Amino acid sequence: MCRHLAYVGPPIPLGRLLSEPEHCLVRQSWEPRGQRYGTVNADGFGVGWYAEGDPVPARYRRSGPVWGDESFADLARVVRSGAFLAAVRDATVPGADGEAAAAPFTSGPWLFSHNGNVRDWPDAVADIAAATLPPREMLQLAARTDSALVWALVLHRLRQGDDLGTALAEPVRELAGASPASRLNLLLTDGTAIAATAWGDSLWYLADPRAQRVVVVSEPYDDDPRWCEVPDRTLLTATPARVALTPLKETTP
Repeated sequence: MCRHLAYVGPPIPLGRLLSEPEHCLVRQSWEPRGQRYGTVNADGFGVGWYAEGDPVPARYRRSGPVWGDESFADLARVVRSGAFLAAVRDATVPGADGEAAAAPFTSGPWLFSHNGNVRDWPDAVADIAAATLPPREMLQLAARTDSALVWALVLHRLRQGDDLGTALAEPVRELAGASPASRLNLLLTDGTAIAATAWGDSLWYLADPRAQRVVVVSEPYDDDPRWCEVPDRTLLTATPARVALTPLKETTP
């Protein structure tokens, strides 16, 4: 369920990756090629991007399918950015909070998306949430969804000073320990680097160090032979110059 994409590199129109390729993210909203769970991602979409000289990203989200939004088509055609994150959504719980539940979630310089679901939500992870998040942060959840809670756990670590990779890896281990059948493919950027986890669903990257660009996606948007699949249970950290893959081990409850 859900498909997402993050890019860091030379500035390009958003549509260069989101709407122009044959198997772009927009098409993946109704015809994904590699989606293992769910079939149609029509429960909302969003894109966040960084303008030159501004570390705080802009964001555009809607609760309906991306293919029916003419404003998004115009935006993707004219907006240029050197870093962006976009997602199309297949809701875990139908109707839950509409646009507020659509990725990317954001705070400060960060953009975040979750592809998957927390099994036995919310009971399985209630203890983790109570033990980790102060009451103020619990009351500030972006939506009443599993993805919003995952984002709150990641954001809590970012605010404590964790790097992008650690901020993703530790919540994934904790959540998977409490709810082992969960799918926790997470995607995070601060506009200069990307971190992602492959945990229960597909994840790919296309790196071009000579061109100083990297793309991380749920599934490839074209048939370029340079796409590399990330093994399951793996943390990816990437800059335009380098990609690193680190195996993740599940925490024993």
